Formats: sequence, structure tokens, C-alpha cells
Amino acid sequence: MKRFLTFPRLAMIFFALFGVAVAGVFAVQAYWVAPGERCEAAGKWYDMENRICAQPISIAQITGRPNGVSRAQASDEKNRELIRIEDELAAQDRARAAEITRQKAALNAARPAT
Repeated sequence: MKRFLTFPRLAMIFFALFGVAVAGVFAVQAYWVAPGERCEAAGKWYDMENRICAQPISIAQITGRPNGVSRAQASDEKNRELIRIEDELAAQDRARAAEITRQKAALNAARPAT
């Protein structure tokens, strides 16, 4: 009686499955793990889920405030700057209104009386 799963066939099936498993390990290493290691070696961040290598950005670049300055301090400084700008604009408006009034008075004085 001849059986299908003889020892030589079982050995070949085992070695074939072993070869496929080893090839799978090398494929995962080459196409999944190695890019992440190269990315991290370059000083970047690697997202394993999406396989994206991204450049980290400092929070100071996003917010525009220097390192070591709290949110409240930066907000107070910006508010003081805005108040200063508003005061300058109000002074310009007052100067413009005074100049308009002066020019109107000069025109009225230069007109002959009728």
C-alpha cells in the first residue's frame, strides 16, 4: 500500500514551508522594519501603521513663541503688542483729524466773505 504522506514528501513539504517562512521573515525585515530603522537613524519619526517617515517639528515653530516661554507669558506679550499697535493707530487717527480740522479752518479763512 502506497501512502500519500511518505517521509520524503513530508520532508519536502516541511522544507518548502520553512523556506516560505524564512523568505517571509526577510521580506518583512526588508520592506517593513528596515525603512523604520533607516528613518529613525536619520533623526526622523517613523509611523509603523502608515509607513510614513516624517520630520519632527518643534512646537516653537508651530506657535511662534520661543522655547521656555509659557502660553500665558506669550499671550500677555502679544496682548501688550496689540495694545501698543492700537494706541499708535488711534494717535494717527487723532493726528489726521487734527490736520483735517486745521486745513478746513485755513480754507475757511482764505475764502472771501460774501
